[in-house]
Amino acid sequence: MIKFQKKQISNLVLLIVLVLLIIPQTRLPIQVFFNKGLAMFSPTIEDKSTRSILDFRSWQLQDLKGRRINFKDLKGRVVVLNFWATWCPPCIAELPYIKDLAEDYRDKIEIILVSNEATHKVESFFKAKDYDLNSYLPLSNYPNALELSSIPRTLLISKNGEIVIDKTGAANWSSKAVRHEIEILLKE
Repeated sequence: MIKFQKKQISNLVLLIVLVLLIIPQTRLPIQVFFNKGLAMFSPTIEDKSTRSILDFRSWQLQDLKGRRINFKDLKGRVVVLNFWATWCPPCIAELPYIKDLAEDYRDKIEIILVSNEATHKVESFFKAKDYDLNSYLPLSNYPNALELSSIPRTLLISKNGEIVIDKTGAANWSSKAVRHEIEILLKE
């Protein structure tokens, strides 16, 4: 009898979770919650001997205020380049870590968040989350080396274009390992 009751309870819990995942208003928060667990881990730093070089090519971007930048002008700076969207649970899960990184390194590195979404949608999202971040809309095609198959995708790029970290999926971008690597890159 007790086994039967436990099975009924576990079936009921499973049913409730499935129903909550079907309802749009509860699906996203649940997915973000699970992705936050995955985002607790630091991304893997590429071995120096296997790092590829990203050519700082002409790639036009426009921020939320309408200011344009050219990606090639970032050569000589340490860059965190993140592709994301407001509807993407792993993207949402890792943004607090990127926010922390931005607050601590605002004047030392470039943090470039890239989204194809409408400016008003990104602005509303940042306002609701109280994020003091900037996002960019690509005005020209991505460089070939940045082919995207899924998001979030984040790269830590050295001053000379070495891809130090290339991570698809949520990660802790404010971890000690990432900060240590940024400090090394800033000294180069």
